[in-house]
Amino acid sequence: MINQLPRWVEVGGFCLALIAGSVNAIALLGFNHQGVSHLSGSSSLLGVELAQGEPGAAVHLLLILLSFVLGAAVSGCVIGNQSLKLGRRYGVALLAESLVLLLAMAMLERGSDLGHYLASAACGLQNAMTSTYSGAVVRTTHVTGLFTDLGIMLGLKLRGQPADRRRILLYLILIGGFIGGGVLGALGYADWHYRALLGPAGLTALLALVYLIYRQRRQPA
Repeated sequence: MINQLPRWVEVGGFCLALIAGSVNAIALLGFNHQGVSHLSGSSSLLGVELAQGEPGAAVHLLLILLSFVLGAAVSGCVIGNQSLKLGRRYGVALLAESLVLLLAMAMLERGSDLGHYLASAACGLQNAMTSTYSGAVVRTTHVTGLFTDLGIMLGLKLRGQPADRRRILLYLILIGGFIGGGVLGALGYADWHYRALLGPAGLTALLALVYLIYRQRRQPA
């Protein structure tokens, strides 16, 4: 049940949302207003570019979409299950994401579009890494579904049904982390441009280390 949600899920979810919000803010400021943490905007822009007869821009956007899918595929290959559970190889996935973000930064510093695709792949990897916990959708790279679920729960409350306070808290934590990451990403980009990706890359690596230590201590001797 969601009420049995362990603290590590809330803390980890906040950190991951912070990372994704930061990466997406840097992308919006540096990639001609193209986000990479979710695909809704890029999919719409792809349709616009196709309608306007801009094949070069359309191919670029298509590669961003495919890179996100590729990142998710890597996560599925490494972790092998959609159910969030302590003991899975999240540390490996997090280290892979950190490395991809560092490569993205290096490519972007050189002016290569490959950096765009790598940043999108990193977000796809992270989004696929944590899918559900006890029936609660745990998405850390976008907040549309979280706001939708909050609205649904508000509507149920107006009908007189009890509110799931623990799930509401989880969603608010994820939303707060994503927005907070956006603030940090924008501030970092203003001072360090694409080198601001060092922040989310470093935090991802640190989170991997903390998870590996925590998992080792929790495992029975």
